[in-house]
Amino acid sequence: MQYLAPRTLDEAVQAFAASSGKGRILAGGTDLLVQMRAGTVTPHTIIDIKKIGEMTAIEETAGGGFRVGAGVSGAILREHPKLKKVWPGVVEAANLIGSTQIQGRATAGGNLCNGSPAGDSVPAMVAAGAIVTIQGPKGRRELPVEAVPKGPGRLNLEPGEIVVSFTLPARPKGSSDAYLRMIPRTEMDIAVVGCGVSLTLEKGVCTAARVGLGAVAPTVLLVEGAAKALIGSKLDEAALDKAANACRAACRPIDDKRGTIAYRTQIAGVLLKRTAAIAAERAGRN
Repeated sequence: MQYLAPRTLDEAVQAFAASSGKGRILAGGTDLLVQMRAGTVTPHTIIDIKKIGEMTAIEETAGGGFRVGAGVSGAILREHPKLKKVWPGVVEAANLIGSTQIQGRATAGGNLCNGSPAGDSVPAMVAAGAIVTIQGPKGRRELPVEAVPKGPGRLNLEPGEIVVSFTLPARPKGSSDAYLRMIPRTEMDIAVVGCGVSLTLEKGVCTAARVGLGAVAPTVLLVEGAAKALIGSKLDEAALDKAANACRAACRPIDDKRGTIAYRTQIAGVLLKRTAAIAAERAGRN
């Protein structure tokens, strides 16, 4: 096995492309190392991206948004005061990945590229409308975060492509977000359902909304029907019921040891209501 720690993104892309599908990107390693120990993956080359400045930085964009490197850990996200204020749901979702020790290594980029529909940071990023920057042998391109997963463990990336960063848009006044998940234990478990909600309020009326739903389909979902139900309402019970029903209708879950199809579907609607309430309360303070 070969271990590489390139200093530039071009070097990382070149090494990853040269591995001919037998390489793996090491962001935090909290998924990769477990998979290697279990024998489910046996990479010939490991490319550590933690020494690449662009992939480990948080930058404010000219319009007031943020660019977050794919190698930024949850612990670093938590310590960024402005990002935590503007996008609290994104930060709290990233900080639900594992224990405090794990959060010192785990990254949103790794969480996305692991391809799990139950990844906690992904529904929050979907709700945020995050745009993913990708670089590969043919150059750079961008995708909305919801377009990156293709199925469990599979991504819509070309050979040699690496996720570089997430761009979170600027927020108008009266905007905020939140993320909640249902797990069997109190912490450090995999989501039965995860829900991210981002919204904007003007004089108590919801003028913009996005809803991301995880662990209820082969990929994390952008639930446009739920957002449509919230927009134009004062988040009254009728609007929340309609949005919850849209979430349930979007579900295509499986039965497993953490939850049945019926249970996951029901919980999706419950979480939508709770998450929207938290996001609305935060938006009212902004």
